[in-house]
Amino acid sequence: MGTLDDLTAPGRLPLTLLFVAFLATFVLTRAITRLIRAGRGPFRNNVRGGVHIHHSIPGIILTITGAIASVAAHGAAPMAAISAVMIGVGSSLVLDEFALLLHLQDVYWSREGQLSVQVVMLTSAVLGLLAVGIDPLADTSSADLGHLGFLAGLPVHLLALLVCVAKGKYSTAVFGAFLPPIAWIGAFRLARPDSRWAHKRYSPEQRRRARDRADGLDARWGRLGLELGDLVAGRPTESPS
Repeated sequence: MGTLDDLTAPGRLPLTLLFVAFLATFVLTRAITRLIRAGRGPFRNNVRGGVHIHHSIPGIILTITGAIASVAAHGAAPMAAISAVMIGVGSSLVLDEFALLLHLQDVYWSREGQLSVQVVMLTSAVLGLLAVGIDPLADTSSADLGHLGFLAGLPVHLLALLVCVAKGKYSTAVFGAFLPPIAWIGAFRLARPDSRWAHKRYSPEQRRRARDRADGLDARWGRLGLELGDLVAGRPTESPS
């Protein structure tokens, strides 16, 4: 676990700046979009020639520019820190409209649009853990046997993470990246009924079981998740705006 000095050390500083820029951009973006939705303040939708320019567009430009600058800088200061901020800001703008890009329609204020908030929160958790020095791929063993065990287990761990994502278990995948048993268990449990895994691999009976299990979990914990999502993202409308 890193200290404050570790977070601002030359080698760690870009990652810390990326995390701070990512989270701050998301908070600011949601504040501005909610003001636009309420018709308050000086902000308005960016419309050019009848086309609504979504903030994922400058986000893509910033992310690509920052990535190129980071590679060109070879980790040298100050460009490493500058590119980290660009990537943090840009990727936050892109992921804030993740659901819009996924559905290829403006679902920003719909219930489907809250998927963007979930993706941003999960990404923030990963960046935050990395910023304080928790690396799921780090091998702290100095013994040769430890290295061999780590290398042998890594493909299994990565496969479990990919299966969790395919099964629609995004939260499980994030926590499982840092606590491997969570990913392993999640990979063997039933998929979410609307996931790609369920659509391609499950029989009607398996999908019914998955639906029953998901409904039970949502009935127990779903209301809390919806209330938190409404608080962060704004209460959705019945139809996309």
